[in-house]
Amino acid sequence: MKSQHLKLGFLASRNGSSMRAILEAIRIGILDAEARLVVSNNRSAPALEAATAAGVQTLHLPTQADPDAADAALAKAMVEAGVEWIVLSGYLRRLGPKTLAAYRDRILNIHPGPIPAFGGEGMYGRRVHEAVVAAGVAASAITIHLVDEEYDHGAVLAVREVPLEPDETAESLEARLTGLEPEVFVETLQRLASGQLALP
Repeated sequence: MKSQHLKLGFLASRNGSSMRAILEAIRIGILDAEARLVVSNNRSAPALEAATAAGVQTLHLPTQADPDAADAALAKAMVEAGVEWIVLSGYLRRLGPKTLAAYRDRILNIHPGPIPAFGGEGMYGRRVHEAVVAAGVAASAITIHLVDEEYDHGAVLAVREVPLEPDETAESLEARLTGLEPEVFVETLQRLASGQLALP
């Protein structure tokens, strides 16, 4: 796979920690990419402020009142902004068919646990870490995968295994993985841009 200049769009519902790390990686020149658009379903999302401060175009797009219209508007906005890859950075809404069709195999999400074992509908945030600790497994993982119609189902692109400590709690595991997630996302995009990441 050849190298490419990534034209990125972001979806974030809250802080957008991975988005912020990616924007910084672009700014300091360690990621061959540009941010074209940041969209949030939450008007007060700190991610929108961070994007504006970085000079990136933003859009607030409510999804609850009319999900179909929001899906069409999202796909249109991303295409018109010249976005080629969409990054989910804590986006708490299921994507609709128009956006999924327009960006088939070009939407990346990060999941705070191994999938499929600790993925699926309702498995996000603290719930994932609680399930991992309760299962008594030796390690959790940060997983980056492509997004399709099912929760946490698309092809896995990158995995960073994180061994559990002897006295691990859901809270301590969440803190450790949350701290690592932005770094893993940046590394994955670097591999994608350089042509080192084999896509399915």
